Amino acid sequence: MLIYLLIINIIAFIMYGIDKWKAHRKQWRISEKMLLFLAVIGGSAGALAGMYIFHHKTLHKKFTIGVPLILVIQVMIFICIMEYFYR
Repeated sequence: MLIYLLIINIIAFIMYGIDKWKAHRKQWRISEKMLLFLAVIGGSAGALAGMYIFHHKTLHKKFTIGVPLILVIQVMIFICIMEYFYR
């Protein structure tokens, strides 16, 4: 599970960087749905880091509110799972 989370967060981070790079060059872009989907499937920390390191999607409320909210929910779920298995 930890390897999956590491990989999906690296992928999310890289995808935010690629999308920013493509935006500057007026090229085909990665859809917002895909960027948010990467956050939902476990890449929220990488997505959040990519947003602020690349200064990408930081003016869009669905990203500035959505990605941190997804991260908080995922951390809460992780804590609940850990408490359940390690009582």
